[in-house]
Amino acid sequence: MTATRLTNRAVIRLTASEPSEDLRGFLQGLVTNDVSGALPVWAALLTPQGKVIADFLIWENGADLLIDCDADATDALIKRLSMYRLRRKILIARDDTLAIHWRAELQDHDPRMPALGSRWIGTVEGEAADAAWLAHRLSLGVCEGAAELGDLLWLECNAAELNGVSFSKGCYVGQENTARMNWRQKVNRRLVVVPLDRSDPGRQRVAYPALGLAVDHLRVEDMAPDLLPEWLAAD
Repeated sequence: MTATRLTNRAVIRLTASEPSEDLRGFLQGLVTNDVSGALPVWAALLTPQGKVIADFLIWENGADLLIDCDADATDALIKRLSMYRLRRKILIARDDTLAIHWRAELQDHDPRMPALGSRWIGTVEGEAADAAWLAHRLSLGVCEGAAELGDLLWLECNAAELNGVSFSKGCYVGQENTARMNWRQKVNRRLVVVPLDRSDPGRQRVAYPALGLAVDHLRVEDMAPDLLPEWLAAD
């Protein structure tokens, strides 16, 4: 069996315990992307200042919604979403019966870009594909997860270029600063995947010695053109 399971990802299930509860409406006022239409989408939950708390993909599963997120961030994300839930009759819990799967061959493509390959939610079985996914993702210059994104401003994480933000959906937490940066074109720094031997230790977010790569948080004027992926160089 081909290895497809991403063991460092987990699934959070949102369920309406009363028919009147609107799950999409609940997330729509919280996350950066528009969840009123076709899913999956890549999105983030931000601080009021527009900094990343967590990034994730949102999927539809019958009447429920599923959040595909960093396994290590699951409990904190559930706690934060539960805080915003207030008195709504919505169940928010980890679903350990499901797992995230990926393969490089294109079928149902990742919403960030087709080149990332196919991604789906399935049963908890199969061999781990985490190493292959990491190498593939970084080869395309795409960053994700707490180790790489940390608490950076969402647009500094290349969210606009990777379909991780809607500028027309209306208010969400952190929307004001995010929209202002976009309108004023004030994205002064960005995350860039670079060869390890060209990484700046003072600006390095995380290093992957086995791959010879690192993720740096660089000022735009310091980004060497030959290090930029095509989708960012063309921006």
